[in-house]
Amino acid sequence: MVDSLFPNGIAPYLTGGILIGLGVALLYVVTGRQGGASTFFSSSWSWLLNTPFFRQPSLRGSRQWRLVYAAGFVLGGLIYLGLGLPQAPSHMPAWKLALGGVLIGYGARLGGGCTSGHGICGMASLNRGSMLIVLTFMTTAIITAWVMKALGVGA
Repeated sequence: MVDSLFPNGIAPYLTGGILIGLGVALLYVVTGRQGGASTFFSSSWSWLLNTPFFRQPSLRGSRQWRLVYAAGFVLGGLIYLGLGLPQAPSHMPAWKLALGGVLIGYGARLGGGCTSGHGICGMASLNRGSMLIVLTFMTTAIITAWVMKALGVGA
């Protein structure tokens, strides 16, 4: 069963999980803040837009550190590429990736955060709301995958 869940072995997933956990812990210890990626987009738009939503103090006051946080994602990817580690090519058409990104972004805003915010940081801090949201989106994802498979819709 483990082989079917982790076809590339468990080491890459374990390493990634440990590194993500260390990154989240480091962010919290150094800044006292919980990480999350989707709020970066809202806080970035607060540089440009003057609508009431984007003028919220929580978005305007966090945009500098969120920019540094997001730059860390890009830097991590560049380090990975620089080390020459293996990459799995995507066979997904670009329009499907873009549509998926839009739907995920919309869902993240509806849920008040994304998988990294609720799934990693929220659950690590035993936040009940985050646990409920993670349970909701994991259940929805599993049901969606089953329905898509039953309909013969694949990547």
